[in-house]
Amino acid sequence: MKRWIPFVKSPPRVAVVRLQGAISVPARGNLSDRSIAPLLEKAFAAKPDAIALEINSPGGSPVQSSLIGARIRRLAEDKNIPVHAFVEDVAASGGYWIASAADHIWADASSILGSIGVISSGFGAHVFLQRQGIERRVHTAGKSKSMLDPFRPETEEDVARLERLLGQLHETFIAQIKARRGDKLAENPDLFTGEIWVGQGAVEQGLADGVGHLVPKMKEIYGDKVSFKRFEAKRPLMPRFGLSAAAQDATRGALNEIEERADYARFGLS
Repeated sequence: MKRWIPFVKSPPRVAVVRLQGAISVPARGNLSDRSIAPLLEKAFAAKPDAIALEINSPGGSPVQSSLIGARIRRLAEDKNIPVHAFVEDVAASGGYWIASAADHIWADASSILGSIGVISSGFGAHVFLQRQGIERRVHTAGKSKSMLDPFRPETEEDVARLERLLGQLHETFIAQIKARRGDKLAENPDLFTGEIWVGQGAVEQGLADGVGHLVPKMKEIYGDKVSFKRFEAKRPLMPRFGLSAAAQDATRGALNEIEERADYARFGLS
């Protein structure tokens, strides 16, 4: 009731939003702009004194990373609310892109940050098909439509085209980090090579503002009486009771989990 009594100042409030998992196109259980937008909108609409983002992501889709980061900045500027990002295990690649949207980045002493680069991976199965006596038939209207088909031999032209696209994405990523971190960044030629740093090392590179955890850091900044309100996505009713809406969803979820574990494994996390 104190909030509604005139001339009585309410204690500071911090809205906490969790951003966890690999970043990918919108789908059930994935971290994407569509999945996180309602939580961010509600958190900022509550008019807290600050937003705290709990980030634990190995990265993923550059477009979704950009959309989430842009939404955070747009809301922060429209509502004039400071944003603090707290990195847990990892904020790498797209995960760091999102973290850079915050006004301040804090990390654990063992957090992994960085990986400012772009990666494209796949496989080639044309030799296997040949050994099995299987002929791959592809017909296109447009010579570039079958670029990097995994069932056909890789061509120099396809590789050059892919490297050009990756280079463009990389430049966009670099521009984002420079725009957000500015003079905080160290003069290190390895900063944008995809290299990663841990804890205090990330602070020394300007990728984070310090080593700190959410509750004590927010109390240090906003006082011991600061209160916290979490904004979390509601889990579907069926999975909460150990049931699956459909076998197809269960299979998709298992595949997504395997892929996400592989993303975390790139940074020595499991």
